[in-house]
Amino acid sequence: MKKIKTNVLRLLDQSHIDYEIREYEYDEDRLSGNHIVDQVDLEADEIYKTLVLKGDKDYLICCIPVNHEIHLKKLAKVSENKSVEMIPQKELLPLTGYMRGGCSPIGMKKKFKTYFQEDIILIDRVAVSAGKRGLQVVLKPQDLIDYVDGIYVDVIQ
Repeated sequence: MKKIKTNVLRLLDQSHIDYEIREYEYDEDRLSGNHIVDQVDLEADEIYKTLVLKGDKDYLICCIPVNHEIHLKKLAKVSENKSVEMIPQKELLPLTGYMRGGCSPIGMKKKFKTYFQEDIILIDRVAVSAGKRGLQVVLKPQDLIDYVDGIYVDVIQ
């Protein structure tokens, strides 16, 4: 079996950051986080989705547990924006280099401010997209936060 190497995994290798990968069956009709939870040996609070938003100042990234919804007003406040909103799906690939369902906070085309739900510090491992649909990278939360210069915030509903 050919070993999968995405740009995310190459970047982590270059930085000597330890990780594991988890593959799952990607389904365009079932995009909920529970679809991933059902297929990998991780708890829902260990799997974080990567959201790309636009504030009145700039774009920003927010990573929250897959089974939670973002609270846009909280994120606007902590990011010092008047308001924030999800970007239209058609802008995701040109802006980040990633497709919906495969967007990772690691290795975007440009460096954006990246916010993490503060509960991430309570877990031993976190999974985020490895930059490809159906592939998650699992690593220590602190390694991820340090790599992307992440900011801890409370932004879930």
